[in-house]
Amino acid sequence: MSPRIRGLQAVRAWLHARPMAADALLALGVLAVGLPQLFLERLPAGDGFEHFRSPDVWDGLLVTAVTMALTWRRRHPVPVLLFIIGGELVMTLAHYPPSVPDVVAFLIAVYSVAAHRGLAQSALGGATAFAYFLTSLLVLPISVAPEVLFTDCALVIGVWVLGRNLRLRRAYFAELEDRAARLERARGTDARAARVEERSRIARELHDVVAHHVSVMTVQAGAARRIIDRDPGSAREAMSTIEEVGRTALSEMRRIVGVLRTDRDPERAGRELAPQPGLGDLGELLEHVRETGLSVQLWMEGEARSPSPGVDVAAFRLIQEALTNTLKHAGPQARSWVRLYYGASDLTVEIEDDGHGTATFMADNGDNPGHGLVGMYERVALYGGELKIGPRVGGGFGVRARFPLEP
Repeated sequence: MSPRIRGLQAVRAWLHARPMAADALLALGVLAVGLPQLFLERLPAGDGFEHFRSPDVWDGLLVTAVTMALTWRRRHPVPVLLFIIGGELVMTLAHYPPSVPDVVAFLIAVYSVAAHRGLAQSALGGATAFAYFLTSLLVLPISVAPEVLFTDCALVIGVWVLGRNLRLRRAYFAELEDRAARLERARGTDARAARVEERSRIARELHDVVAHHVSVMTVQAGAARRIIDRDPGSAREAMSTIEEVGRTALSEMRRIVGVLRTDRDPERAGRELAPQPGLGDLGELLEHVRETGLSVQLWMEGEARSPSPGVDVAAFRLIQEALTNTLKHAGPQARSWVRLYYGASDLTVEIEDDGHGTATFMADNGDNPGHGLVGMYERVALYGGELKIGPRVGGGFGVRARFPLEP
């Protein structure tokens, strides 16, 4: 995807999340097109146009106020329509001629009432707008041909019908999405129920297997007790059988516990059974962090070597927790750096930022040390490492940990 398309999509998403800003831009666009025409074009001679005053500053201010009212057209469509009608009445009484911006604003307001309000309010607003529009055409000093009167009235009605149809279409699609969501939840519930039933069946079968192994162990132990004095060799063989069967029983019991834990919380069990992340997953982690808006850079120095599985997981979790704290405390304009130094016998991990979250980070972790500083120290100390946490010189926050590469 090209940068231009991504930029357009970002702008579209921004406007979709801020409807008032989008409507304000719409009003400004109408003014940018219509105001120059209002002041540059001369009124036609004859046909009643001589009764109008030439546009001046006051006319421009009225047109601007009427048009900028569109900023609130989705949140308050009925008051916006009444405000525009009132503004146009003031301009008519002041003998100012109709202009492109106020006419376009009037039509958009009629559409907004039909598209963003229920049938009762939209019908009342549409009838009021149509009555005003028809009356204004009839009382204006200019002569209006019958076909022009008919097409203009049809335009107002058509705009209202368009808004109403779009509202009904949005409601229809919303109902379809809600129905699809309900069906998806129902399918998910059925699938979870099926998984729970299947896990219960497996747990019962494993229970029978373990019970069989325990029975074998009991029989072998009794036989060994009876023959240990007269046949030590056979007794030792029975003891070996007990040991082997006991190991098998323990393995099956662990499987039962796993099934029961999955039965309690399938999603959590799935996460627990998934492989633990390591430094090999660091690129994916940084991509997720960058998607939140935080600028993150990665440097690696030295000859990269695979640490022990525990150190691999601990280093990854330390980086993940430090970046999470940066997102929470450093501020929206902060930048972060992750450095990995592979030494002769150790791995040094540094996570730094240039934000302003030092005080809030220390305060939050002081209230909850189990998930903050103490948690980091325990994770590093568990594998014989060293950890330093504190403010950076020049601002920001830093985390530096050293892990031994050898046990």
